[in-house]
Amino acid sequence: MVQTLLLKNADMLVTMDGTRREIPGGGLYAEDGVIKRVGLSGELPETADNVIDARGQIVLPGFVNTHHHLNQTLTRNLPAAQNNNLFAWLQAHYRIWARTNPEASRASTLIGLAELALSGCTTVFDHTYLFQSGNKVDYQIEAAKELGVRFHASRGSMSLGVSKGGLPPDECVEDEEEILKDSIRVIDRYHDASFAAMTRIVVAPCSPFSVSENLLRESARLARDKGVMLHTHLCETYDEERYTLEHFGKRPVEWMEGLEWTGPDVWFAHAVHVDDDEIKLFARTGCGAAHCPCSNMRLASGIAPVKKYMAAGVKVGLGVDGSASNDSSNMLLEVRQAMLLARLQLGLLPPEGPRRHALLPPSHPLRAGEWMTAREALELATIGGASVLGRDDIGSLETGKCADFFTLDLNTVQFAGALHDPVAAVVFCAPQKVETTVVGGRVVVDGGEIVTMDMAPVVEAHNRLSLALTSEI
Repeated sequence: MVQTLLLKNADMLVTMDGTRREIPGGGLYAEDGVIKRVGLSGELPETADNVIDARGQIVLPGFVNTHHHLNQTLTRNLPAAQNNNLFAWLQAHYRIWARTNPEASRASTLIGLAELALSGCTTVFDHTYLFQSGNKVDYQIEAAKELGVRFHASRGSMSLGVSKGGLPPDECVEDEEEILKDSIRVIDRYHDASFAAMTRIVVAPCSPFSVSENLLRESARLARDKGVMLHTHLCETYDEERYTLEHFGKRPVEWMEGLEWTGPDVWFAHAVHVDDDEIKLFARTGCGAAHCPCSNMRLASGIAPVKKYMAAGVKVGLGVDGSASNDSSNMLLEVRQAMLLARLQLGLLPPEGPRRHALLPPSHPLRAGEWMTAREALELATIGGASVLGRDDIGSLETGKCADFFTLDLNTVQFAGALHDPVAAVVFCAPQKVETTVVGGRVVVDGGEIVTMDMAPVVEAHNRLSLALTSEI
């Protein structure tokens, strides 16, 4: 029996379709989780099995998170890692993360996904790469199904311990043959390449300083043989760049290109420290980038050249990154920070021409397209993220796409005085909790609360497990 859903009377419905329609008084009608009609509410069917009256609300396509480490919700705000850059931060965490057991993995996944859903996120890619203490990616996949969020799971990996020149402790890495064997198992069991898939698998070795060249090559070959995507961290910090120069005599992008790690099936997390030629390479080969503004600020990693990527035609999406390098799983916050950080970066550009004063340079002349606009930031979080993950069935609200969307109440303290442009208000004003989140036509958040499961016992278990996990430091 066909299940129908009708959303109507939205103050504004943002489609992110090809013409970027924004429809006052808009709505949509869906059958079995797929949108059949989008337009003015008066032009849609009058009844459905589930009717959402979005009067006083703005509706947007569900956000797509292109990089996260959900198990890191267990180590948020860790005192030993509050004031470190990446390498020292990782070394403070590796052994703790390696103790993540199945119960902790499930709880942390549910907490992270719930927080994301409460900020409008409907599709999540997670990059987990430690599988000691009985942990498996299976527990995360099962948790995502339970909560009801669209999930791209990674069978990540680390194989290069400190004794072989890597950064992780030896007890935190795995045998490469076992990594590849388990990757095949996970893909064969869970990967769904079909339209509207709720679960997909990504092959994701961790980073240039934690895996071998052999594992990178074999992972790329495996992924292409199985028809799944490839992901890793790249160009996140200068420390990483020094590592590849010292060990391989190449900058990170050139090194990865030689290992068959470029193409439309590849995207990199962070991609902060790149030059113009490397940006052109990404554009030419179809590589994507996951921009993680809050994490990059927290770890003092730098500012990714997002506007340059966009101008060159590089696929760019947003990523929350690890909850321990962000301390939040809030996509609305990430959208706002992406816009603000791009503007800060613009202000840091050296002025053209000679200085008119020994101390004060002239204002930098802005040209069309240099600003990161609120709507561009929203594009990164929606259609941009969908493109990075290789999906054409999500990211916008239009006929034939998945009914993935969220709503925000416009009649709040946070939006008061900002309704001259409600779409931009979503980005410029303080992020707030969503009213409704729908994934594939299924309501996951209603009235600002998760409704697919009782989160109270999950929070209790998560806090207990988090404290136990870190008590052995």
